[in-house]
Amino acid sequence: MAGLEGWEQPQPRSGTAAARWVLPAQDVEGERARVTAAARGDGASRALDLIGDPALEEVRLPSRPESAATARRLTQSVLLKQWSLTPTLAEHAVLLVSELVGNAVRHTGARTFGLRMLRRRGWIRIEVRDPSRGLPCLMPVHELDVSGRGLFLVDKLSDRWGVDLLPRGKTTWFEMRVTDRV
Repeated sequence: MAGLEGWEQPQPRSGTAAARWVLPAQDVEGERARVTAAARGDGASRALDLIGDPALEEVRLPSRPESAATARRLTQSVLLKQWSLTPTLAEHAVLLVSELVGNAVRHTGARTFGLRMLRRRGWIRIEVRDPSRGLPCLMPVHELDVSGRGLFLVDKLSDRWGVDLLPRGKTTWFEMRVTDRV
């Protein structure tokens, strides 16, 4: 499938990512509670100690639904504690990580998946790698849909996202602009 490597979805540059799309009130509160629970306690620091630091190297997690909570804790810890980014940006990134991990767990049939976080001046990039070469599909979302919103959220809240096909599998990633404090 030539030409699919590096496929991405650029975003228009108007307003903030959060202002471009609003969740129904019920979904916002549920996700906010999930993100807040991930930030509580010392669970994030313990996760980094036990599993590894995805900002240093890819960490492998079992492909089970409960791994999404671990991925959220790792993301929260790296973005807030190590990189000192804003709580709003961290909240959006945690949500998007949860969506990509959910897709890897539900749709790939893999035993494990990888999580990696990169930072360069003005940007962060978060990647979820799995052994499936099946491409994710951005579907139209309707108001009453109860599933299928994951990539829609990634598309709306990130500045760029895409899929890189690998010899064995793929990496689904998103990037977000950050304000570097110099």
